[in-house]
Amino acid sequence: MRIALVLAFQILIASALMAQQGGMKFTERAWKDLLAKAKTTDQIIFMDAYTTWCGPCKMMSKNVFTDKEVGDYYNANFINVKMDMEAGEGIELASKYEVRAYPTLLFIDGDGAIVHRAVGYHEAAAFIELGKKAKDPSSRLSGMKARFASGDRNPEFLKTYTESLYNAMDSDFGAAADAYLATQTDWNTPENLKFIFQYTESADSKLFDHLLKNKAAFEQNFGKEMVMGKVEQLIAQKVLSNEKPDLKEADALYAKAYPEMAGKMSARFRMNYYQMTGDVDNYAKSAVAYFDKYPSSDMMELNNVAWAFYESVTDKELLKKAIAWSKASIKLDAQYFNSDTLAALYYKLGDKKKAKKAALEAIEIAKKNGEDYSGTEQFLK
Repeated sequence: MRIALVLAFQILIASALMAQQGGMKFTERAWKDLLAKAKTTDQIIFMDAYTTWCGPCKMMSKNVFTDKEVGDYYNANFINVKMDMEAGEGIELASKYEVRAYPTLLFIDGDGAIVHRAVGYHEAAAFIELGKKAKDPSSRLSGMKARFASGDRNPEFLKTYTESLYNAMDSDFGAAADAYLATQTDWNTPENLKFIFQYTESADSKLFDHLLKNKAAFEQNFGKEMVMGKVEQLIAQKVLSNEKPDLKEADALYAKAYPEMAGKMSARFRMNYYQMTGDVDNYAKSAVAYFDKYPSSDMMELNNVAWAFYESVTDKELLKKAIAWSKASIKLDAQYFNSDTLAALYYKLGDKKKAKKAALEAIEIAKKNGEDYSGTEQFLK
């Protein structure tokens, strides 16, 4: 009897603790049944569109969906469901709702229409705010789209609308950004420079043209390296979007954008292009040519190429080049990952003594930082 009473007491305590912890309650009903329930009860469905391999998805499940305030709000206002976009009904829903990034956070009415959406990890407070926007017809995406279609061109509304579309990865954000800028007489105010820099996502846009024509103003506000990096990325994106990328097109665009840096940008583009296409021989040649002509002070760039050589290159002389880049990366900032790269390269070359020394140094750094070093232990043998 005493054991039964203790057990019953423990169950009551556990139940009380679970109730205190709160968190979101997710249903596992079929999609058609969820739509029917949403229609009948006039509720909105919140869908966590996730994949099993998505890190931010796991973080939201662990840190946000379990939050008591989040649970209180979402359980009271939405029908909550989690859908794996790569399994079961999720595959068809991913296609229907054009889910391209994870997590995608969808708010769907009983007719199956999206009323609001966002992409990416949200902290608890931001996630609750997202839900409030989805509940408000004037601030949800579907309401703003209707307002824009009806001709509303209030500048503050257009800024908010652009931000919402951008956060939802909705391609209409470009048209909204253009509409906002059409209301502005001076595109070079600090506020508008920030707007243009944030929402320039294509090299085929008015925003990009303005950025190029006013590089000095943007560089003054955001720093030369950041502006150059954005321009370089958008040009690469434009060239690579073609079915058959033209490397000479990249050369011409870089020469137009940054004449003084065009050679380096083109060389880096070629190196990355050959790596992306799996052309190991040309990748190795272009990487050597790039670093020989343009010595790098970027520890990540040096390490990434050195590691790529470890994974794909077999020529011993080229691996020795990679060791030099790895050492340069470590000299700039010794971290576990670049020390591990050096150990891997020595091991591949057959120099087990140096591989072990580098591996021990990598493991020591990992222990100090609380990092997993199990992958490095193979280089101790």
